[in-house]
Amino acid sequence: MIVIEGLLNTAEVKHYCDTLACAAFSSGTATAKGMAAQVKNNGQADASNPEIRQLANQLLGSLGNHTKVVSGALPQRIFPPCFNRYSESQKYGYHVDAAIMRIPGTTEVMRSDMSMTVFLSDPQSYLGGELVIQTGFGEQAVKLNAGSAVLYTSSSLHKVNPVTKGQRLAAITWIQSMVSDAAVRASLHELDDVIQTLIQAGSTQRAELDKLHRVYHNLIRQFTTL
Repeated sequence: MIVIEGLLNTAEVKHYCDTLACAAFSSGTATAKGMAAQVKNNGQADASNPEIRQLANQLLGSLGNHTKVVSGALPQRIFPPCFNRYSESQKYGYHVDAAIMRIPGTTEVMRSDMSMTVFLSDPQSYLGGELVIQTGFGEQAVKLNAGSAVLYTSSSLHKVNPVTKGQRLAAITWIQSMVSDAAVRASLHELDDVIQTLIQAGSTQRAELDKLHRVYHNLIRQFTTL
């Protein structure tokens, strides 16, 4: 589970929220498949709306250029982001995201390796609404500042707790990674994180950094499937 603080800045969050405030939302159960439809109770913005489509494209640009997203997910494909809304008493029970997803408006499909939630509402503006992810260390409840995001494996059972006051806006998307093995992907992310920390510290010899870079990129070559 990777938390990315400040994926969107304050002005970007305001633009997203202002646009969504004027958008039409329909029942989110229409987009849920299989067992997930039985436990999904939220609103979802109309993806065919030109303004919503523009927001999705803007977010795609932010994700594709963000170093932590690239390092943590090694994206090959990113599903067009969806925007959802939880009002009072709405929730999404425990479910697993579909393994294979069809990209809207195309005949192409992608594998969901990682899921992402981008929080858009100020956490002080609503009660409840935590994203709860089952991990090897137990349940992890996530409720982040507006503009921050969490990236986690799509194979994880997860849910959104009921909103008991206010309104929760968020964007969600899924990523097909160039590295399908979650354990390998996590190790590559950890290695890249160490390299970046050493670079920022400025105390490691260039020759040693070059060796680490060589190891990292050779592992990428070994484990990526394109």
